[in-house]
Amino acid sequence: MKIIKPSSKKFIKLFHRFTNRNHRIEEKVGRILEDVKNNGDEAVIRYTRKFDKVKLSPRELKVTEGEINAAYQNISPEFVQALKVAVENVNRFYRKQTKRSWKIMNEDGVILGEKVRPLESVGIYIPSGTVPLPSTVYMTVLPAKLAGVEKIYLITPPNKFKSVDPHILAVANLLKVDGVYKAGGAQAIGAFAFGTRSIPRVDKIIGPGNAYVAEAKRQVFGYCDIDMVAGPTEVVVFANDYSDPDFVAADLLAQSEHHMGTAILVTTSKRLAKIIQKVPARGYIVVVKNLKQGVDVINQIAPEHLQIMVKNPQRILKDVKHAGAIFVGSFTPAAVGDYVAGPSHVLPTNGTARFFSGICVQDFLKSSHIISYSRRALEKVRGPLEYLANLEGLTKHVESVRIRFGNSK
Repeated sequence: MKIIKPSSKKFIKLFHRFTNRNHRIEEKVGRILEDVKNNGDEAVIRYTRKFDKVKLSPRELKVTEGEINAAYQNISPEFVQALKVAVENVNRFYRKQTKRSWKIMNEDGVILGEKVRPLESVGIYIPSGTVPLPSTVYMTVLPAKLAGVEKIYLITPPNKFKSVDPHILAVANLLKVDGVYKAGGAQAIGAFAFGTRSIPRVDKIIGPGNAYVAEAKRQVFGYCDIDMVAGPTEVVVFANDYSDPDFVAADLLAQSEHHMGTAILVTTSKRLAKIIQKVPARGYIVVVKNLKQGVDVINQIAPEHLQIMVKNPQRILKDVKHAGAIFVGSFTPAAVGDYVAGPSHVLPTNGTARFFSGICVQDFLKSSHIISYSRRALEKVRGPLEYLANLEGLTKHVESVRIRFGNSK
């Protein structure tokens, strides 16, 4: 790992990592999306053959009941037990985020409120590159379920046998997902955004993916909603002389297991920096003068995962402004958040924790404002309303109020 200073060009580049867009990928993804929009299943099948080396027919795009039943023959009882623990913890966390409709009424007869409704349909992208990610299934499906989403669909790349990993299928089936489809990359995102004969159009697309998936989500935003534009995963470990070097090294190496994952150590300890410099992890070591500067560096990076491993981590926590998920204490590795803690591991990356949050129940809800006025209430605000409408030159707005009082003057 390379040691860098907070004032170095390397750090500035790290701070501005989200702005490094690839125009070649943008153009390629744009062509794929336009093709899927115009040609539906035929385009999805063509790109699946080209990129995944799998030849599917239209009827093979959707996973069948037979495939789901067969999946259970290839999973162990230990997997089911581990899944049960994870599901219980995720459900326990997200039940705290439920949101209900509300209304208020004043003495003039004004009723204001908010009608909260779940989205009708959500499409979840499940990566399956070097290895499948069944944990992403329950980390995304469960918050959507608790929000009350009516239809939840998964899409994931097929393997060379034209099938989907049995663990992904088993989790999807146990959580009562409404359909699983075989497609990956930008073409999968396009299928969910525009709909095809075989794959339904959805109101929102969520889930992590590679650079092509992230770019496709960015480009279809507006045709449907998305959760965020995610990049490669990342962790910042904040440690000092108090921290166990073996713990620090293990957590940085864990992050490097992910494809293009970035591991960053922020530390006040030159001794620790020299130790960790020998660790074969992908990333950087930022040496800071004191804990305060360390927190400033963290807030500039706005990491996806932040591990606070200094003494009295709660004192540091209060000053952290930007991080997707914060792991407090030496016995809270980011791995616990990846699988069993409860909060979803679908988190903002590339510094977008400055304005994005991890997946929550509210991501699957939308609201309509409710407004009801009595005659008395409308008359009370008539003066300010008419003044503001006239100021903006909207005279018909003024007339729409005056007519209710028997005049147009």
